[in-house]
Parts: sequence; structure tokens; C-alpha cells
Amino acid sequence: MTSPAPFDLRVTDDLLSTTRAVRRRLDLERPVQRQVLLDCIALSQQAPTASNTQTWHWVVVTEPDKKARIAELYAGGAPALAAARDGLPEGDTQTHRVYDSAEYLLEVMARVPALVIPCVQGRVAADAHLCVQASIFGSIFPAVWSFQLALRSRGLGSVLTTLHLLREVEVAQLLGIPGDVMQVALLPVAYTLGTDFRRAQRPPPEAITHFDAW
Repeated sequence: MTSPAPFDLRVTDDLLSTTRAVRRRLDLERPVQRQVLLDCIALSQQAPTASNTQTWHWVVVTEPDKKARIAELYAGGAPALAAARDGLPEGDTQTHRVYDSAEYLLEVMARVPALVIPCVQGRVAADAHLCVQASIFGSIFPAVWSFQLALRSRGLGSVLTTLHLLREVEVAQLLGIPGDVMQVALLPVAYTLGTDFRRAQRPPPEAITHFDAW
């Protein structure tokens, strides 16, 4: 006999399908308590890692001057963002809206209550084999997603960004991050303006799934 689902699927499916990349609906005025962030990080620590290494580190930035400097460095990636947008088809309105919100985030990054930088101990060598790269990034991104899900369940939102990695060394110097610790993303974190997020439009799973062969 099939065992009953151990969780309320309506609730868990809603959490998984409506945890969106939030930019425009970040509440820039409401502070985020340190304990809430720690609670979400604690949940992220339950994520699986390669060889059970657990080499995560999280840097949380709330000081206005440091946020302003990070925002300035982040904005240095604006040309890359614009170049990527220029390559979009005119009719792809959904993706153009994403870029609109990404440009909005450039403008308000310094005002977001908390900037959270997930890191992993060790660095990927330039000539590292794909297996090594997958192991290192696979050891941190499940924790990042768990962190984002935990935020969503508490009425907060975030978006995984990587533009600041173009200036990773300068951010590391600003925050005192050791040279053998690699930043993998930057998540602006805030309470959300409303919680009524919806599923995104995606192709049916049959269109992207290959059974037994491509």
C-alpha cells in the first residue's frame, strides 16, 4: 500500500512554485531582524553537500556605508546586463520584464535592508574539471535555495544575483573575506510587499524531459 504523503502537498507545492525572484516588491523600509536571517541560515544548513563537507559561510551586510559600496560595485555590471538585454527577441515580453526589474534593483540595491553573500571554502581553479566545479557549486547552491525557501515561508523575498562577482576581489577586501573563500552569489533580502506571488509560465515537463535517451 502506498504510504501517505508526509507533508501537506498543497502547502509545500505552493511554497516551491511561488518562491519567485523578487526585486520590485522588496520592502525597502522595513528592517529585517538578525534572528530571522539566522533562522533561515540554520535551515539552509540542512541541505546536502558533496562528501558531507559543509564548507558554507554566509556574510550578511546591513551597514549602510558597506551596502552603498557593494551597490556601487554591483552597478559596475550594468553594461553586461545591457548587453544581455540587447540580445533578447523583441517579442519576449516576460524576459524583458525581468530585465526591467533587474535594472530597478541596480538603482535601489543600497536601500535593501540586508545583502546576503553565500560563500564556500575553497576556490575553483581556472582549469578545474567539470566534476570538480559541479562538486563545489553543488555544495552551496542547494543551501542557497533552502535559504530562499525559508525566507519565503516567513514573508521575505530575495533574488539570486551574480553581477557583483565581476568585482569579487573588491567586495572581499571591503568585507574582510579570506582569499581561500569564494563568493558564489549576492541575495538582496527584505520583507515583501504582499505575499501573493504566482507560478511563472513554464513549458510542460514533457518538453524538457528525456527518458533513457536524449
